[in-house]
Amino acid sequence: MSFDTALRATEILLALAFIQQSAEHLWRTPEIRWLFGLRLVVSVVLLVGFAPTLSLLVLTGLSVVALHHFQGPYNGGSDRMSVLILWCLTLAHTLPNPRWQELAFSYLALQLTLSYFISGWVKLVNADWRTGTALSDVFAFSAYPVAENMRALAHSPRLLLTASWAVIAFEVAFPLALFTPLSLIAALAIAATFHLANACLFGLNRFFWIWLAAYPSLIWFQARVF
Repeated sequence: MSFDTALRATEILLALAFIQQSAEHLWRTPEIRWLFGLRLVVSVVLLVGFAPTLSLLVLTGLSVVALHHFQGPYNGGSDRMSVLILWCLTLAHTLPNPRWQELAFSYLALQLTLSYFISGWVKLVNADWRTGTALSDVFAFSAYPVAENMRALAHSPRLLLTASWAVIAFEVAFPLALFTPLSLIAALAIAATFHLANACLFGLNRFFWIWLAAYPSLIWFQARVF
């Protein structure tokens, strides 16, 4: 994947993620409805590919306003990833030197890789994850909209222990996928399926869309470096 193709793919996926996020806020935060209404409009402009650099600069400015209003990332990890992708993409468009532009985009790819590895490492050093207790608690006590029939999984310790270690092993080993294009595509497909499952089971839909938006940077980075 070429640099320009990866940038354009990231623009499209980021715009789709922002359109979804903004649409939610139009109904939930009337006091700053103008902010997310404007972000939705600019995201549509970015989606169709009109004046992408200007669109990204406007979205970057709106992100600063949102960060000030909510006193930081308002929706945890998905919001932090949104800001990271937006700023790296903006720098990849506006920095004066092509090498600096590639470095900005490479930083996004490295942060995506670290997001999986660090998540796995945190689970690995957590006794509740190593024993399957953490997953059991998620299904038994989580406030997320887990279907009632899925809550029965809390009483399947062997299954949850296996699932816990599968997640840990995948996340910790994720950086190894960079060594070949085929292994990277397979790893990203597994990761996307994992995010989709979390969206369906727990309503974590924002993680699915925004993490996918960072995937083109990693596909480009693997081809560029390895």
